[in-house]
Amino acid sequence: MRFAHLGTEAEHRPRLAVIEDGRALFVDEALDDAPRDLQELLEGGRDQLERVQSAVQRARDAGAACPPVETLRHASAVLRPPQIIAIGANYAAHSDELKLRVEKAATVFSLWPNSLTGHEGTTSWPADLSDQVDYEAELGVIIGRPARDVSVRDALDYVFGYTVVNDITARNLQFSEAQWSRCKSFDGFTPTGPVVVTADELRDPQDLWLTTNLDGRILQDSSTADMVRSVAELIALLSESVTLQPGTLISTGSPGGAGYSRKPPVFLKDRSTVTVTIGGIGSLTTHCRVI
Repeated sequence: MRFAHLGTEAEHRPRLAVIEDGRALFVDEALDDAPRDLQELLEGGRDQLERVQSAVQRARDAGAACPPVETLRHASAVLRPPQIIAIGANYAAHSDELKLRVEKAATVFSLWPNSLTGHEGTTSWPADLSDQVDYEAELGVIIGRPARDVSVRDALDYVFGYTVVNDITARNLQFSEAQWSRCKSFDGFTPTGPVVVTADELRDPQDLWLTTNLDGRILQDSSTADMVRSVAELIALLSESVTLQPGTLISTGSPGGAGYSRKPPVFLKDRSTVTVTIGGIGSLTTHCRVI
């Protein structure tokens, strides 16, 4: 299944929807006492998911109205996650181009929830704070049930689904501060979407292709097979010391091709449009404004 948070321009609160063939079926129109967002669905466990699946199927069989997704507004594909965990230096090519060491232990940091935004959203930042704002295509992993001290062999059993993440980064701050959370957590610096695809539709997260298109130019073009640490290895590592709660988003690192390393450097500018695509999930577009 494919889940998204959608609404009309007139609606203040986005609603959980299931996407099929380019059309949206709102869960609250198919089910009384429906979960208000993906986080509430995940907190309800397997029983809640089965209720939603059954209700959606009944609604489809009854010919429920399903507006085209293109007529609706996207919010972040994940809302209210208990944690957003980001992994740095998880592709050797990206580490090399940024002159980062690939440590024996993973580089782990948090992203702030204010940075979440949706597909086709506009992200803005002050010109006097950064003129080195960069893109980073990443696979996002959403945990489906509590995961504590799980093995690499079993780790993917704890994944609910996957999404596309653009880990936007103010490089001047990244290389002037001892931590990476602030430089990657401006308002709107973590677009996710357009959907969350359930794990049964993407059985091998290490066999997905990622691209970044900036203003019509392909600047990243790589496979998740090139990760230093696989999705399963990351989940096993993180769960050694903490219980990963349902809804936790793990952004698994970016491949080579960052704008910072290019000669001359290529950064996001006022009125730039950047689209990150991951095969099997979809394309996530962000519009940029410098203020």
